Amino acid sequence: MKRIGIDVGGTNTDAALLDGDTVIAAVKTFTTADVTTGVRTALKEVIAKAGPAADDVVAVMIGTTHFTNAVVERRNLGRAAAIRVSLPASASLVPFCDWPKDLAAKVNGGIYLVQGGHEYDGRPLMPMDEKAIAEAARKIAADGVGAVAISATFSPLTAECEERAAEIVRNEAPDVHVTMSSTLGRIGLLERENVALMNASLIGLARETTQAFVDAVADSGLGAQLFITQNDGTVVKAEAAREYPVFSFASGPTNSMRGAALLAGIENAMVCDVGGTTADIGCLVNGFPREANNVVEVGGVRTLFRMPDLLSIAVGGGTKIGRDPVTVGPESVGYRLAQEAMVFGGAQVTATDIAVASGLIRLGDTTRVAELPKDFVAAALKKMHDNISEGVDRMKTDATEVPLLAVGGGAMLIPDAMPGISEVIHVEHNEVANAVGAAMAQISGETDRIYRDMDRDEAIAHAREAAIDAAVASGADRATVKVIDVEDLPLSYLPGRAIRTRVRVVGDAAAMRAEVPA
Repeated sequence: MKRIGIDVGGTNTDAALLDGDTVIAAVKTFTTADVTTGVRTALKEVIAKAGPAADDVVAVMIGTTHFTNAVVERRNLGRAAAIRVSLPASASLVPFCDWPKDLAAKVNGGIYLVQGGHEYDGRPLMPMDEKAIAEAARKIAADGVGAVAISATFSPLTAECEERAAEIVRNEAPDVHVTMSSTLGRIGLLERENVALMNASLIGLARETTQAFVDAVADSGLGAQLFITQNDGTVVKAEAAREYPVFSFASGPTNSMRGAALLAGIENAMVCDVGGTTADIGCLVNGFPREANNVVEVGGVRTLFRMPDLLSIAVGGGTKIGRDPVTVGPESVGYRLAQEAMVFGGAQVTATDIAVASGLIRLGDTTRVAELPKDFVAAALKKMHDNISEGVDRMKTDATEVPLLAVGGGAMLIPDAMPGISEVIHVEHNEVANAVGAAMAQISGETDRIYRDMDRDEAIAHAREAAIDAAVASGADRATVKVIDVEDLPLSYLPGRAIRTRVRVVGDAAAMRAEVPA
């Protein structure tokens, strides 16, 4: 089974063609300002490099930072209205109240608080005011706002209010896109609402970007199915990615971690992925990134949804190095590395120049960095090593020594030894581990709900079946699905022996299964 993985980073766009678990061809190209051109280039180059081996590719998986960058850089965002079903509760902190002012000013398409919602034990808070929701929908359409995020109190436990509100909005304003917070976030109204609003603001960009990816794959002549990678190390079909662009946040580092696990043959380790702009540090558990269990900020906005537990530090190939005193970042030349780095004819000292001057890598015109003072080069390299070592130590959960997998185009900047690390492993094809991770991604299914009047084993069994059904509905082959994560928590404050159960499963895409010869 052959598939191509493509990962679009801030500096580089990488592509890798895999046959099973074997890397057939891999290329690294510079990211372009419009993203899509870089994808087309990487796809074209990896197909050319693979030659006849690319003839029977069945799938292309693309991971992109496009949506994260849109939020961080405050560009290409649409206006989104907020309908919160919660009154008389939750009126003191309105939607967008904790957003950075500049971002809220771009996104805020109106705030509508209406009566309704549920208590923590599933009881209705108040009857939902359907008339107010219909009026809000008509006002949103009249204002020319193209998307709305609907949230309700404790909707992850019972989504009844959100589903009915969404139905009303679609009837009254069929051209307005609806995002329900219960499909994205978890318990915690503000953070869950923030994710839904962010998703709604990205819908226009998601449609354009996904269509551009579809066109790029179609133009390649492969006839392969397109998948988009998500931040849990899995993929979804392009049409699903259009609806939930926020699930692509942090998919790049996740792809690198999954790729590192495959390339090294190690499923439990620390991973450091040094790209062109940042070094992302995370922990592999059973071949998948450890998931964050607390609030994660995206572009200054507090969110609480499925995200990998990562630490990003300003150490990358394009990181600007200052002199007198020696400084490392946080600015980076990004995808302009080929124009601005000294070894490529530019005037800016970057981490890549320090690596070349230190003899860690041969790249560009080495004579251009030969005159850099040795003490300056040594001090800059030590500072980068110290920053990485400190970051790895912060991400470890105990003092046990574990291996660290070094990946990314800037992996040469990772020190060979550091406290708490048993061995630093530079895996084969480490420079395109992100693309390898994208190519090997599977389809996931997840359930997170409360069961009553059941014992623990029965509740987990029900949750497991629900998660498997969700994965199959997303395109997974039921025969390949396996459980990768189970959590259960007795809820003593709820009646009826309540237990909250969360199960996550993964499986191969049905369309990608290798055909077994008769």
